[in-house]
Amino acid sequence: MTRLPLPTSERLLLGPGPSIIAPRVMRAMAAPVLSHLDGDLVALLDDVRARLGRVFQAHDGAFTFAVSGTGTSGMEAVVANMVGDGTRVLAVVTGYFGDRLAEMCRRYGADVTRLEVTWGRAVDPEAVRAALDAAGPRPFDVVACVHAETSTGVLNPVKDVAAVAHEFGALAIVDAVTSLGGHPLDVAGWDLDAVYSCTQKCIGAPSGMAPVAWTPAAQARRVACRSFYFDMGLLEDYWVRRKYHHTLSSTLIYALQEALVAIEEEGLERRWQRHERHHLALAAGLEAMGLGLLPPAGERLWTLNAICVPEGVDEAAVRRTLLQTFSMEIGAGLGPLAGRIWRVGLMGASSTPSLVLLFLSALEHALQVAGHRCPPGAGPAAASAALP
Repeated sequence: MTRLPLPTSERLLLGPGPSIIAPRVMRAMAAPVLSHLDGDLVALLDDVRARLGRVFQAHDGAFTFAVSGTGTSGMEAVVANMVGDGTRVLAVVTGYFGDRLAEMCRRYGADVTRLEVTWGRAVDPEAVRAALDAAGPRPFDVVACVHAETSTGVLNPVKDVAAVAHEFGALAIVDAVTSLGGHPLDVAGWDLDAVYSCTQKCIGAPSGMAPVAWTPAAQARRVACRSFYFDMGLLEDYWVRRKYHHTLSSTLIYALQEALVAIEEEGLERRWQRHERHHLALAAGLEAMGLGLLPPAGERLWTLNAICVPEGVDEAAVRRTLLQTFSMEIGAGLGPLAGRIWRVGLMGASSTPSLVLLFLSALEHALQVAGHRCPPGAGPAAASAALP
C-alpha cells in the first residue's frame, strides 16, 4: 500500500497557534526516549516544575507542572478540581474561549452565571464587581476569566478581576493559553489562584503539554475530582512522589524543558518587550495600509492580532493566497467574527522583525489579488520605522 508522504516544506506559522518552533527545541526531541518513571526523566520533571514556577512567577507552595494534553486539558484539569455540583461560578465571556471555559464549568455541575462582554472588548472589573455584588445570600465560589482571548485579540485585566473576586471570597481561575511567555503574568504578585496555559504558543514548544499553576489557595478549596486522568492529587503523586499515573511523553518533556531554558536565557522581561515591540510594529504597518485591529488600543494582545477584514474582501481567499504563494498560515475568525477578522499570531519564535515585514508585504500582495488596493509598500515601511 502506498503511504502518504510526510511534509517536506516549512510553514510560516502566523496563526493563533501553533507557533514556529526554534531548531534547538526540535533537536531536543531527538534525544533517546525514556520511560515515564526512568530516574533520568523524573529528574527532568523536577527541573521543568521549577522552571515553570519561574515563568508563571508562582508562589513557593504552588504546584507547577504540565498536564499531558493540549491547553484544553489544562482547562479541564483546573475546572475538574475546583468545580463540582452546585459550585457557583461567575464566567467572564469575552469570546470563544471564555465561552468554552463557562461550558466546561457547566459540564462539571457548576451553577454558572455568564458575564457577557462584547466580542472585541475587555471586561470592566467594575462589571465583575456588580455581578458579584448581585449574587444575593449565596455568593459565588469562583470567577473564571481568560487573560488573552485568542478569538478576539483582547487582553483582559485579570489582576484586577482576581482582586475583585477575592473581595467577595471567590477564587480566580485564569486562562493564560495565549499569554504565558509573551505577556506579563505574575501568579503570586497578582494573587491568581489557578492558571493554565499551553506549550505551542508563546512558550515555543510543540502542542501536547498544558502548563498549570495550582496555588495553595486552590489546593485548600479543592473539590472531589470526578475525573481520574485530571485528578490533581494523582497528578501530583506522579510529578512529585513518583507514583504511576499515566505514560507521559519524554519527548515532549525534552522539548518543553529546552523551550523553558530558552525563555530564561532571553529573560522574561526582554521576552515580553520583544512581543510588545513586534505587535506595535505590526499595528503601525496595518494602519499605514488602511487596516485596523478589532480591539481598541489598550485592550490589545501583543501575541494575537485580530485584523479587521476590509469591506468587500473575501477573507478566506486572502488566507488561501498567503498559504499557496507564501506558505504562510494565519487564522480565521470564530463564531460571530467568522469572515470579519484575520487572526495573526506573533508568538515565541514567530515574533521577529523579519516575519512582521514579510507578513505585511505578503498581505499587501494577497489583498491586491483580492481586488483591494493598499498604498504600495506603506505597511512594511511604517513597521520598519516603528522598529528600533
